[in-house]
Amino acid sequence: MNDIPGVRPVRIGELVRAQDRLTFIYLERAVVHRDANAITATDERGVVHIPAATLGALILGPGTRVTHQAMMLLAESGSTAVWVGERGVRYYAHGRSLARSSRLLEAQAAAVSNQATRLRVARTMYAMRFPDEDTSGLTMQQLRGREGARVRRIYRQHAERTGIDWRRRDYDPNNFGASDPVNQALSAATTCLYGIAHAVIVALGCAPGLGFVHTGHERSFVFDLADLYKAEFAIPVAFDVAAEGPEDIGAAARRAVRDAVHAGGLLGRCCKDIHALLLPDEPDASDTWDTDVVELWDRAGNVAGGISYDDEEVPW
Repeated sequence: MNDIPGVRPVRIGELVRAQDRLTFIYLERAVVHRDANAITATDERGVVHIPAATLGALILGPGTRVTHQAMMLLAESGSTAVWVGERGVRYYAHGRSLARSSRLLEAQAAAVSNQATRLRVARTMYAMRFPDEDTSGLTMQQLRGREGARVRRIYRQHAERTGIDWRRRDYDPNNFGASDPVNQALSAATTCLYGIAHAVIVALGCAPGLGFVHTGHERSFVFDLADLYKAEFAIPVAFDVAAEGPEDIGAAARRAVRDAVHAGGLLGRCCKDIHALLLPDEPDASDTWDTDVVELWDRAGNVAGGISYDDEEVPW
């Protein structure tokens, strides 16, 4: 029998874990292709090689063309491809998951479907933002109020630190340039954070739409997760960039977020936080991320798949 044609898919054990990968690379007006086990990006300046197996997300902006071979390598490597609009403001679609196991997805679905466990996860998320406060007895309305006051205070603090005249958060998702420079920087930085959170969620096999604080949107869990890190990675970076006054404030904000995310080890934190939220009794269960096991459901407990059960006595 002849071998299957084409390049051998990357084995699970050869892949880099989600928390150990690069964060993201944004490309626009380039041709994306494949050279062996690397993604290549070609534009008028030349060719850049990108190791696919160590990439968290490849963010594809306007003017990008992607070959079949490039997408095949990204899929085999578990790297998420995300299609976005100009300046990364709009999200359109994303690629496949890195995870082989549905364990986290099942835990997420179970937690969000029960009012008590959903409230527990939501309170835990707020507690992560208020490390010095006891949030266990607060209602969701009280938690939202504290979060709103906290974010406004953080805006004011960074405005004073950078000497920027701050009024309020104001942006038009359909017109990036209509906002003032600091709001443009905030939009670009926040969008990057959403992309990173989305990439981690998808890579771990969770559902972006099953949120605990946010609800009703296909990216509710993305917004939940990104909110944990905005005050550290998006807001201060945006004010710093706006204070510098670069010509292309969106590009400058994206690069600054990239550097901050890398320096702060955000991918690892996202993975650990998701496990801690969804599997609180096993917060370090990330070693099972590459489990490639298919089982069959049974009320008495799952049974192994790939086995013929036609000789079993079935009680009718």
